[in-house]
Amino acid sequence: MIFVIKVTTNKEDSAMDLIIDKVQKKHLQVLSVSRPHGLRGYIFLEATDRDSAEEAVFNLPYVKGIIGKTISYGEIKNMLEPQVSEMKIEKNDIVEILAEPFKKEKAKVLRVDKQKGEAVITLLEAAIPIPVTVKLDNIKVIRREEDKEESSEEEEDSEGESQYNNI
Repeated sequence: MIFVIKVTTNKEDSAMDLIIDKVQKKHLQVLSVSRPHGLRGYIFLEATDRDSAEEAVFNLPYVKGIIGKTISYGEIKNMLEPQVSEMKIEKNDIVEILAEPFKKEKAKVLRVDKQKGEAVITLLEAAIPIPVTVKLDNIKVIRREEDKEESSEEEEDSEGESQYNNI
């Protein structure tokens, strides 16, 4: 069983170390602890049962709690095994999120940081637009705003894109 543990953002490594120490000291039935690729504020914990998972995270700093349902490996595979992104993601693209907790939600790209491999997006159906940072591996383009405006630039972009992928 894989459990999703909510932790303080940017404290994932510290929380993971505390969980691992507790598991080793108490000899709990926890099989693995993993930090998901591209998703801040969460840790995955694989345990034989819910009691072991709860005991491993109970009363630790930076740990906020366990998300209600368990998940399968297939749902988090793309976060644990990074994939090469074939499509270029740009500002104003409409994307679909491939990772939990916003899986299958649509969002608009506000900014792309290619060095970090991250994009800042806002969910389209959210009542209040809040910027969320996600890894480029966890989103896919479903609509491009510039498609209608300039087709000649797109042809140049696609040529440059294929050269980049061949390197």
